[in-house]
Amino acid sequence: MSIRHAVEYDLPRIVEIYNAAIPTRSSTADTETVSVASRKAWFFRHEPDRRPLLVYEREEGVVAWMSFEDFYGRPAYRHTAELSVYIAPEQQGRLIGKRLLQKAEELAPALGLRSLVGYVFAHNTRSMRLLSALGYQEWGRLPDIAEMDGKEYSLCIMGKRLDIG
Repeated sequence: MSIRHAVEYDLPRIVEIYNAAIPTRSSTADTETVSVASRKAWFFRHEPDRRPLLVYEREEGVVAWMSFEDFYGRPAYRHTAELSVYIAPEQQGRLIGKRLLQKAEELAPALGLRSLVGYVFAHNTRSMRLLSALGYQEWGRLPDIAEMDGKEYSLCIMGKRLDIG
């Protein structure tokens, strides 16, 4: 296994993993699949030395990815990044999410980050448990903010302040 910076060749697999999460209604508010073409600009906004996009690779290829995004897009928040983690369905439950989040914390000092946040649906108990186990706390909750398939879902803002010397 290895964690490395994504290259353009990885984009179709990144999109495939993301699209697999859409029908579950547990980890994205997108309700329709996205195309590789529609994600190109997003892909190229990721800069390895500032807001990287990483892939988790096993013998069979890329099985997960993690992105760092600017939080709220204002300069005062430059020391905070939003993390997104997506894992291929057949690879879930194998500690990949934990390894990716640990990698995020390892990279944070070089990226100038002091805080990491993630937006997680409250009903996504697996992700909530993982983040809590790694020291993330619920910093906010937006009740019933998302509507999918006629149901309303709450969104939790999970955050962690990093000890950076």
